[in-house]
Amino acid sequence: MAEICDYKFLFTPCVILGMKGSDQKWEIVNGGTRKSIQVGPWGGGGGTNWDDGSYNGIRGITIVYDRCIDSIRIEYDKGGKPVLGEKHGGNGGNQTINIKLNYPEEFLTHVSGHYSSVVHGGGPVIRSLKLKTNQQRTFGPFGIEEGTPFSFPIEAGGFIVGFTGRSGWYLDAVGFHLSRLNSSNSLFSKVSKKLQKLLNNETNQPAKKTNHAVRA
Repeated sequence: MAEICDYKFLFTPCVILGMKGSDQKWEIVNGGTRKSIQVGPWGGGGGTNWDDGSYNGIRGITIVYDRCIDSIRIEYDKGGKPVLGEKHGGNGGNQTINIKLNYPEEFLTHVSGHYSSVVHGGGPVIRSLKLKTNQQRTFGPFGIEEGTPFSFPIEAGGFIVGFTGRSGWYLDAVGFHLSRLNSSNSLFSKVSKKLQKLLNNETNQPAKKTNHAVRA
């Protein structure tokens, strides 16, 4: 069954925080030039953690793939200037796709894919990726659609402003930094304070709930 996460509620007065587990990790972060919400990663636990941070937006993405996603590299925008992130993954793969977005009018609003083991006895890695934008353009799927599917749609003015995940020989897992168009600093400030209060309460008391609602 596909892991479908609809994040349209992230950008309404009710913000859900604190979903726990290996596939969901949420926190309020300040990075780059935008305040953002970090979600994910989805995939396996191999490789090492990486985090490109949060930017104004995404200008382009380079994906190298074959039987899985071997590596990914993102070109961001920071203050109107392109910033090329590091390559995440190995040197394998025999197919390369260079995606160029019509920044700043175009941005990512939906990422989906699959993850599973690609070698016998190995841990799950990202097997496929498919990207959609607000201009109704679709890129992919790239790789092989095998294993556990995941789907990450974003609505209500939200969009991806950064990537995070895990990688080694391959792209093991992928997550995102989210923001919204003309995001309200006061909203993020309120949510940040209430999240900190929530975390302090959980530190002093045994955790009984895995989901929490914070209203700004």
